[in-house]
Amino acid sequence: MSFPLLTATAALPAIGAIVTAAVPAAQRTAAKWLALLFSLGTLVLAGIVFVRFEPGGDRYQLTESHAWIADFGVRYELGVDGIGVALLALTALLIPFVILAGWHDADPSPSSQLRSSRGGPNETKPYRWRPTQGFFALILMVEAMVILSFEATDVFLFYILFEAMLIPMYFLIGGFGDRAHAGTDENAAAQRSYAAVKFLLYNLAGGLIMLAAVIGLYVVAGSFSLSEIAEARANGSLEMASSTERWLFLGFFFAFAVKAPLWPLHTWLPNAMGEATTPVAVLITAVVDKVGTFAMLRFCLQLFPEASKWATPVVLVLALISIIYGALLAVGQRDIKRLIAYASISHFGFIVLGIFAMTSQGQSGATLYMVNHGLSTAALMLVAGFLITRRGSRLIADYGGVQKVAPVLAGTFLVGGLATLSLPGLAPFVSEFLVLVGAFSAYPVVGVIATLGIVLAALYVLVLYQRTMTGPVGEKIGGMPDLRVRELAVALPLIAVLIFLGVFPKPLTEVVNPAVQHTMQDVQKKDPQPEVEAAK
Repeated sequence: MSFPLLTATAALPAIGAIVTAAVPAAQRTAAKWLALLFSLGTLVLAGIVFVRFEPGGDRYQLTESHAWIADFGVRYELGVDGIGVALLALTALLIPFVILAGWHDADPSPSSQLRSSRGGPNETKPYRWRPTQGFFALILMVEAMVILSFEATDVFLFYILFEAMLIPMYFLIGGFGDRAHAGTDENAAAQRSYAAVKFLLYNLAGGLIMLAAVIGLYVVAGSFSLSEIAEARANGSLEMASSTERWLFLGFFFAFAVKAPLWPLHTWLPNAMGEATTPVAVLITAVVDKVGTFAMLRFCLQLFPEASKWATPVVLVLALISIIYGALLAVGQRDIKRLIAYASISHFGFIVLGIFAMTSQGQSGATLYMVNHGLSTAALMLVAGFLITRRGSRLIADYGGVQKVAPVLAGTFLVGGLATLSLPGLAPFVSEFLVLVGAFSAYPVVGVIATLGIVLAALYVLVLYQRTMTGPVGEKIGGMPDLRVRELAVALPLIAVLIFLGVFPKPLTEVVNPAVQHTMQDVQKKDPQPEVEAAK
């Protein structure tokens, strides 16, 4: 029996979460280092998966299959295609930076330590509550569930993971809020609670509708296995009425659109990102939300190809609205974190546009966009978090002239912003270009309208930089320190990866493109051929 590499890649952070949570309350630094070491170990395993994956080989590789709930046909089935491998690598790469960036975010405040040492209503000994251990344990648990969701090829197993990851995310949002919140502690706690509950309710609603569709799929197909359902479709033994397929598609797509998030199901994201700590905000939009767009490719298009084509016009309209609406709201934001949140809604619109353009360029671009958006948003948001921590405010108006006192911080912030607006030479440009080419070749009008998102992106990024980094030095900015060693260890590697993939995207494209061709075969679509007028 071969080594279960995929299981090990997901199990290591889960084990790390348990070990980190069990560290004694006073040993906060040890808990941090343990979490970082487990995340680096997971990165090593993810790198092995990436290297062992053969782009020209079988569609799903490194597969594992074991009986789980035999009476209901549920199996523990894992396998990765090129899309799953790319997103698995992204997740494993980002988590160590998330942990480093949040190194002090869950340290108890002096007032809470004093109350604990004196013995509050629920305290019997000093430091009984272990927020630091809990914070990093929850991050590792989210990593484990996200990685396993990228590997799952059993629909029911995927659904369990899709829902289970909401639990640690709920506690990360509601229990560890942004310390730069304007207002009283009570008001900040109320806002965090509201954001966490809204996040949970929106995603639970989508998950419950998906559960009905999962049950319906089993009734129709008699299996939860992607490979078995695909084989049944290929040999003609699975017949699904058009109306049935459409209803099942809508059940799956609704849940994924909430997670993505796609307009008009997006409203939970700005609240969640605004109230969460900066590393958790990165975890939401750069890691967890990618499960939604990934699932559109893996499940919607593969399980319901005819329904996917039937829904394409409406989905493209929703994607366009997300692109323009998110960008317009980003332009008008006064809060740095909410600006980045609305920018992400616009970017997710591009991803969905590329998926449902039903062209190889569009779907390759969408997959690359998931990876590159994760990298660029992580770079911009984490550096913004360092900035916010120094000033103690998320409001753009409270800044100005930062580049004069902290030039390295301003420079890394600028590169992250330029990556967000897809400047040529940085990784997001490649993906956005492919999405637009793919969309324009199939739907020219849609492609033209989508380009407005690029113009608006340049507007909100450059205005943000101008108002925070240039001009006269603002109040309380004069003594602001530049990036420290730990913060440089977060920002510089992300910028290096953005530049590398911007000038040499081949390591990703050669892995992703074969998987995209399989998806194109699932929906029985071919790329439109350019019309060339014959020479006279």
